[in-house]
Amino acid sequence: MIDQVRPNQVNEWLAAQAAPRALVLDVREPWELQTASVKPDGFELVAMPMASIPARLAELPADAAIACLCHHGGRSQQVAMFLARQGFGRVANITGGIEAWARERDPAVPRY
Repeated sequence: MIDQVRPNQVNEWLAAQAAPRALVLDVREPWELQTASVKPDGFELVAMPMASIPARLAELPADAAIACLCHHGGRSQQVAMFLARQGFGRVANITGGIEAWARERDPAVPRY
């Protein structure tokens, strides 16, 4: 089961994992990152488009707590499930994606 966390719960979820590293993995496309992005706040931000994840899996630390982010939460849920199947033990989906992030956590993030 993949944990579902709202944008305002991300830091709390990451801290509760007691992992050596805390990451938000943004799986959106480069044009989406240029349109809107989150600011790292108590976590490391890693951008890796969804399609590139299998080839770049070794770049993700297996012992990290990883909260996955996309536009609305669908792609990030798929990536979170993939990471869990690959043996990553601390994985969550950021429910509502960057759209919810802009509404609930940081209104300065543009909505698209």
